[in-house]
Amino acid sequence: VEVLFVSIISIIVCVLLNAIISETQIRVLSESVVHLWCVWPQSQSSSAVIVCVLRCSSCGHTSWPRLPVQREMVANIGYNNTDEMDDLPDEDVAKDFYIKYEPKEVLGRGVSSTVRRCVEKETGREFAAKIIDVSADLEDSQGLTLREASLREINILRLSAGHPYIIELHDVFESNTYVFLVFELCKNGELFDYLTSVVALSEKRTKAIMKQLFEGLHYIHSHNVVHRDLKPENILLDDNLNIKISDFGFARGISPKERLYDLCGTPGYLAPELLRASMYENSDGYGKEVDLWACGVIMYTLLVGFPPFWHRKQMIMLRNIMEGKYEFCSPEWDDITDQPKDLIKKLLVIDPSERISAADALKHGFFQTVRSRVGPFNARKTFKLAIMTVRAMIRIKRLKHTPEPLSLEMVRINPYKIKTLRKAIDGCAFRVYHHWVKRGEVQNRAALFENRPKIEAKLLYQESLIVANIRS
Repeated sequence: VEVLFVSIISIIVCVLLNAIISETQIRVLSESVVHLWCVWPQSQSSSAVIVCVLRCSSCGHTSWPRLPVQREMVANIGYNNTDEMDDLPDEDVAKDFYIKYEPKEVLGRGVSSTVRRCVEKETGREFAAKIIDVSADLEDSQGLTLREASLREINILRLSAGHPYIIELHDVFESNTYVFLVFELCKNGELFDYLTSVVALSEKRTKAIMKQLFEGLHYIHSHNVVHRDLKPENILLDDNLNIKISDFGFARGISPKERLYDLCGTPGYLAPELLRASMYENSDGYGKEVDLWACGVIMYTLLVGFPPFWHRKQMIMLRNIMEGKYEFCSPEWDDITDQPKDLIKKLLVIDPSERISAADALKHGFFQTVRSRVGPFNARKTFKLAIMTVRAMIRIKRLKHTPEPLSLEMVRINPYKIKTLRKAIDGCAFRVYHHWVKRGEVQNRAALFENRPKIEAKLLYQESLIVANIRS
């Protein structure tokens, strides 16, 4: 009953947001005494988890996580891994695809699409094939059928092609019931998964990722395309951890003065003007600026590991977005410099006309390399610095050979166990007795000092005789 109640409330919230949920599946996962309830929206754009609630089975307390739950926890809902190869389209349906590529394991699934790793038979290169079933009579929020939406995505991808930070569409195959989109394969997965593994990124790593994101976004906007669904889940990482902007399912071509009014995207990354466009009839709509707002949310999340407008109640989160209410809270932001904070402030501006563009963001001080002023060359100072550096390196190298400090208590208990003292004791014994005396840790070392050697006794006797003769 409780699961049913939570799922009903979740669906109502999604409907209020005009979220596209063509099919909702509910999965109850249990780990010790904690249960996780997730409503997974199976839409054409691989959206993230909409509602996730953590509930303790012992006390009944519920809480909401600060970060979205990893999608792998619920990605396998509704299908069995054992029959992955059984749901492939027949070879008669897509002969051209099967002639050129060999499909492999499933990488991801949606309501009407499946993403598989595939290998090009001629070259052996690996790709990711998005197989879309367009036979179903489904429509998106703009009334487009699956085939029309797929063809629009293909056109957008071709329009935005040719940039190193945008996913490359390698091949397209179309039949009466399926559309095959063959993309380059990004083996390091999503930026979301990478962030989940490291929790938060350094300023240096964030700078590298955001610079690539702004360059790719500037290229898209210069070709009059708005993405409308930027988030870490839609940013892939290649073998060198360079980003690839992907999932253009919500992308649209837009003229400079054109305004859009339909609601699409992921709640935590929606811009205020996009929410107003769906709530008020007299709204001015929105444009490319919504992508810059999403960049501000992404940058904030990369630096501290949680989004700026998150709240356990989604309606309060949307209100915070509308009001632009967020803060650089302590202690997460204490060690972060002012430059990234300033850029985030210029991205998360409520008024889209005052929001910084992608081109201007690349000129921000956060991305500028600070070079110290070079003074006149001083040969003596440089040589001295080189000598000091070499001496420091030698000292560091010798640290492993430096003996550990010994406590006085340890020396008193068993001095012969200590290598340095053992050598000194053996050396003294050899000088006194002219040979090694019962070597070993169990020897009676007191005898080394209590017994007098014969040669020393003879010398003392001779000295005493000499003294006696002198006195007489």
